[in-house]
Amino acid sequence: MQSPKSPVVKDLVLVGGGHAHVAVLKSLGMNPVAGLRVTLITRDIHTPYSGMLPGYVAGFYEYDECHIDLGPLARFAGARLYHTEVEGVDTENQKVIAKGRPPVSYDVLSINTGSRPNSINVPGVDEYALAAKPIDIFLQKWDQLIERVNQSEGEFRVVVVGGGAGGVELALSTQHRLQQELKQSGDDPSRLSYSLCTSSGSIMYMHNSGVRRKFERILNERGITIRTNSRVAAIDASQVTLETGESYPADAVFWVTTASAPKWPKTSGLAVDNAGFIKVNHNLQSISHSNIFAVGDVASLPDARPKSGVFAVRQGPVLTRNLKAAATGRSLRRYRPQKKFLGLISTGNQYAVASRGSWSYESAWLWRVKDWIDREFMAKFNELPEMDDNPRTELASGIADREAIKELSTLAMRCGGCGAKVGATVLSRVMARLPVDSRDDVLIGREAPDDCAMLAVPEGKVMVQSVDYFRAFIDDSYLFGAIAANHALGDLFAMGAEAQSVLALATVPYGREAIVEETLYEMLAGALSIIKPTGAVLAGGHSSEGAELAFGLTVNGLIDPAKVLRKSGMQPGDALVLTKPIGTGTLFAADMRSKAKGRWIDAALKAMVLSNQQAAEVLRKYGATACTDLTGFGLVGHLIEMTRASKVDAVLYMDRLPILDGAQETVTAGILSSLQPQNLRLRRALKDLEKAALHPAFPLLFDPQTAGGLLASVPEDQAENCIQSLKQFGYTDSKIIGCIEPASDKPEPIRIQ
Repeated sequence: MQSPKSPVVKDLVLVGGGHAHVAVLKSLGMNPVAGLRVTLITRDIHTPYSGMLPGYVAGFYEYDECHIDLGPLARFAGARLYHTEVEGVDTENQKVIAKGRPPVSYDVLSINTGSRPNSINVPGVDEYALAAKPIDIFLQKWDQLIERVNQSEGEFRVVVVGGGAGGVELALSTQHRLQQELKQSGDDPSRLSYSLCTSSGSIMYMHNSGVRRKFERILNERGITIRTNSRVAAIDASQVTLETGESYPADAVFWVTTASAPKWPKTSGLAVDNAGFIKVNHNLQSISHSNIFAVGDVASLPDARPKSGVFAVRQGPVLTRNLKAAATGRSLRRYRPQKKFLGLISTGNQYAVASRGSWSYESAWLWRVKDWIDREFMAKFNELPEMDDNPRTELASGIADREAIKELSTLAMRCGGCGAKVGATVLSRVMARLPVDSRDDVLIGREAPDDCAMLAVPEGKVMVQSVDYFRAFIDDSYLFGAIAANHALGDLFAMGAEAQSVLALATVPYGREAIVEETLYEMLAGALSIIKPTGAVLAGGHSSEGAELAFGLTVNGLIDPAKVLRKSGMQPGDALVLTKPIGTGTLFAADMRSKAKGRWIDAALKAMVLSNQQAAEVLRKYGATACTDLTGFGLVGHLIEMTRASKVDAVLYMDRLPILDGAQETVTAGILSSLQPQNLRLRRALKDLEKAALHPAFPLLFDPQTAGGLLASVPEDQAENCIQSLKQFGYTDSKIIGCIEPASDKPEPIRIQ
């Protein structure tokens, strides 16, 4: 969670994690702009570096070596990271429309989303071909293809569609990898059959004749058939059909044609060229909207250049300066693309061809040069410097308009008491934007605000109530609101209660009125995204301004008192079931230190927004005898509560613990939550402590969880069926992690196995 050094004055939103935007983020981390809040909206948490992908496909690089981890980079930049896909831009109201969340406001917007291969009007491409972009989807399908080839028999025919540098590199690198896979398994690599189709009269048409001749020779030496003037008209499960009507058998097809643009820039009203790419001027600025910039493949420059990462990398420094200038009212800088550039094109086997203007050269030494250049580039973004607490901040003169300056002048002296409340105008606007739900047993709620909410308890039911409140640990206020609500409601579901109503307590950081409104709205909207599906209603609450974002909820539930599921009730012979993996405490401690991979945090967040409501229903169906939700006291802390209340002992199967991706790595590195030392005092409850402490997962027994899973005891004969049912409902990491035994005469109630 970033701690703002000054109130937010303007919003810079970056859409896409392309090569130019990673340069912007690095620069903003080194030299922040006071009052400028940065938000990165990205479909991919790990952005691939195009220059190393052929080497990755060929098997020369690991995943992390050729991907830039946007999680630590965004934290370094002080940027909010929103993992979602953009669906459009409301240019009139200056909002980015993103999938699955409220619109994101911007003052300055930059777009660097890349492109996709053009498959317009070619039947079968989406169903049967492996498109080179989006790269993350391609890599998933590539792993599946490797498995298909290994399991196949006889001739396996591969067709690559696209004769540019990308198509040629992909043909050579995939062929090399698949041949190596077959050799390693003792199979015959010669049963692979490769051909390359291009609609042009030659391959590598954008390069000089020397380059073309070299690659024609190399492809011929590798046994890859070149088919020029061969435009593909259709693809099906077994063949590729050309416009001429001629067809070729194909067991797999790679689609690497010319680039196509996403549809949303045009539908959003941005000026685009005939192909749908955003038209920009020499300053990388949209010709139709002066506060919007576009770079990389998605941009159409006045001086046309190929869709290549080489140009996006060079655009990064100019874009950085111009985005800061646009936010601070300074003049923009012109981008001057290089007329000639050095291209190092891999041949798939640690050999490369150089291309620059009319010059070309080939050697294994060139591949080593390319490898060194690529690794140096990646190190700039994956090996971030340690920053002090007060990094140099660029002057923000001109960042605020006159109205903003008036507003900011009041921020230095904030009132306490009721004077700290969010203003009535802001609050009423936020409430008007939120949907209102009702229940018969909520007699007075938000739809008719009064001094108190008024709730009814139906006959035969009792009310159960719980409260949770904590500081934000992520910069996405929408997602934070959702997790906080899920965490609070977990107490109700652990007891088997029906969620009835919620009261919210929100603290929003100081800032301009518009910023405060958006932050409060996003947080409450996130909470409602969790509350509404449970059947409960947000009945009211309180809001205030403070130094940092924080959120709490009082949750009310209804239950038949005879059916309450408590921590007591465990029976000897029961199986111990956990419905979600553990490790959130160490992962977010690592995230604060920029030591966690983006995909680890993303997976943890997905687990944290998974509601326990259906899990509780499944556990009850299979006769759960006791239950609690796993939160701040960690697995051992909550299990101690249950064993003591039930007067039993428990056995934990250490090797069966479900653990979040990355959590074992972070605890092994000694990165622990600040609450861990207090939880660790509970180790005295473990039998054979010295032996237990030798297990690598031992620290995770004391790791505090946020919005963790349900820990329950289930009759042994129902446990396996219970686990299978939980997995069907989406709790894919559910496991039996132990069993319950009769209480022993020893003071330690938990034995490690």
